[in-house]
Amino acid sequence: MIQFFSGFRSSIISFIVFFVIFMFVSEFQRYWFVKINLIEQVLYGVFAISILLASYFNRSRLALAAITLLLFYITLEQSLPWQSWVFSHGQWLVLSGAGVLSMLSVVKDRGLLSIHGFYRCILIICVGLISFVWLDTADILIIKLTHIEHFKPWLKYLTVELPLMLFSFLLLWRFIKEKSLVTTALLTSFCIWLGQYYQLVTLPWSVLLTLMLMHYLFAIVVDSYFLAYRDELTTLPSRRALNQLSLSLGRKYTLAMLDIDHFKKFNDTYGHDIGDQVLKLVASKLAQVKGSGKVFRYGGEEFTIVFPGKNIEQSLPALEAVRQAVEDYKIVIRQEQRKTKEARSHKKSSQVKTVSVTISIGLAARASKLTFEQTLKLADQALYRAKKSGRNNVSE
Repeated sequence: MIQFFSGFRSSIISFIVFFVIFMFVSEFQRYWFVKINLIEQVLYGVFAISILLASYFNRSRLALAAITLLLFYITLEQSLPWQSWVFSHGQWLVLSGAGVLSMLSVVKDRGLLSIHGFYRCILIICVGLISFVWLDTADILIIKLTHIEHFKPWLKYLTVELPLMLFSFLLLWRFIKEKSLVTTALLTSFCIWLGQYYQLVTLPWSVLLTLMLMHYLFAIVVDSYFLAYRDELTTLPSRRALNQLSLSLGRKYTLAMLDIDHFKKFNDTYGHDIGDQVLKLVASKLAQVKGSGKVFRYGGEEFTIVFPGKNIEQSLPALEAVRQAVEDYKIVIRQEQRKTKEARSHKKSSQVKTVSVTISIGLAARASKLTFEQTLKLADQALYRAKKSGRNNVSE
């Protein structure tokens, strides 16, 4: 539950910040409305940057959303042959736009200039066609259901509100389940899209699209940062992030090197999938370290904890607490068994085994004239001594 809300927090914050900015822009229109012509001119450049960056960093869902919105804006601003048809079919437009955004929340990010990108373009076209067919079908359904008294009050919501409600539920479900800034950006675009249709939002489209695209760029930049500086398996900051932190540390700090005891033997016994689960569980325990400790995955089964501004005496209690927490945690392992008579009689064919792992910790404080790399090496030597002295202990 803690891990769920930890991942959900960034999405919620992103969502709230977007709408705070939106309310601010709405409230102080007098400051930017005189620049509306400049905003309209710059918007095409923002579209181009958003699409290029989203494609480069493999955020194809945002790229496709931006392309769809660009086509809409071009249709809105330019005298095109299909312009009058599009804007005379407002219900089709709102359903198609909402359907595309909700569909993009379900598919995975793939390379835009690939067969996957082509398939997603086909899906967008299909959403438009399905919306058109649904509007015709809904009219027929309304005629057939008119004689049923219980349905009469609700028939006016069948054409547009019912599919929009389904799209809303789908996007909210993906927003909660995926906990991704990309999905959050799609959800905010969805809210703006519906707000315009129901005239709850009165800002010009050029301003609204600029806000949407800025949110897309924010999601791309933050996601790219986490991709570069976060370990994908454990979600802890990576060794690259540790090196980045080392540049900002003061003269006083303590480093701890941690290693999971007998991890290779554990991997050989239970398999790499279980080994990965153990790494994630240990990482979750390390992430709860007290004393202002910052946890990083150094590589393999090794982790590093940095205590800025702390000496060994101040850092030791937090490390002992972490070591004890890992030792006390019981890991449940399910081992699949071969099919037997018991399995054929529809009974469970897996054995449940409970194991525990321990960690060894080496601790070193920065001394005068020592670099970060030299202090880290001292902590690594202390880790070696911890392993030589029986493992599952903290050595200075």
